[in-house]
Amino acid sequence: MAFLTRIVSCTNFVVASSALAFQVGVLYPWHIQLDKEFEKLRTEHLRVLKAIGERPAESALRRHIDLLRKQRQRRMHSTNRGNGADPNAPVKRPLSTSPRTQDQVPTPNNVPTLNFWQRLGPFTRVAQAYARAQRKRPYVTQVCTSLFIYLCSDISAQSMGGRDYDPTRTARSLLIGSLSSIPSYHWFVWLSESFNYPSRLLSIATKVVVNQICFTPVFNTYFFGMQALLSGATLAETWERIVHTVPVSCVNSCKLWPAVTAFSFAFLPLEYRPVFGGVIAVGWQTYLSYLNRLAEQRVAAKAEGLQAAGIEVAA
Repeated sequence: MAFLTRIVSCTNFVVASSALAFQVGVLYPWHIQLDKEFEKLRTEHLRVLKAIGERPAESALRRHIDLLRKQRQRRMHSTNRGNGADPNAPVKRPLSTSPRTQDQVPTPNNVPTLNFWQRLGPFTRVAQAYARAQRKRPYVTQVCTSLFIYLCSDISAQSMGGRDYDPTRTARSLLIGSLSSIPSYHWFVWLSESFNYPSRLLSIATKVVVNQICFTPVFNTYFFGMQALLSGATLAETWERIVHTVPVSCVNSCKLWPAVTAFSFAFLPLEYRPVFGGVIAVGWQTYLSYLNRLAEQRVAAKAEGLQAAGIEVAA
């Protein structure tokens, strides 16, 4: 099994190195080329608009918009007749819309460009497929994502320990991950919908602070406590493991997760945040599993020392 764990570790390293090399050597030059070609296309579009004149196209587009608006009013009048409303009553427009916004002519200056993460080719398509699954079946997607993250992290952590592979330990990690997936999902959904102030910087900073103060200690206590209880430890041993691991993990999480949380809330939609967080969580869960393994070794060494001392006293 030690040979298997080494193969898995080498495979993870090769995959990560290949992905990084592909991104640096292929994707990044490709994106630069796409930006140059888009800028050329934009310049050519502006030149054509200036050559043919924007006024004729704008007037034709306005006539088309007026025609569509009249058709919409007719449909609304017919609906009002069916509902018993007055067909001659004026149609109320929403307060948020204005004629200037409706009649705006699309030009290269007001058409938004795609974000960088939306132009990654096959990676973008994979992320979009994950987002569709997230919107359609959020619970199933979250559970499957957690199982994959905890599987990779536990295998990596066991390969770092230098011992034989323990499938029971992996099964414990998978159970812990599956049980925490749904509550974690609801927590981040609630956090994204809360603390939304007029200042975007204040909103993101508040979300980061609340997440570090409320979620991180609770989750780390759950993780290490469940690891101890499922491995057969007593309540006293479980508490001792929590005392030795939770403070260290909370302090070290402040070096990583505030930046990850801030970037996620600032630049990524809700359905793409689990993808981004999952990539970071593989390394973080590896670290937590490694801390748990060190705590298990500490408790085992202490038990062996007490047992040896008891034997000497008896002798």
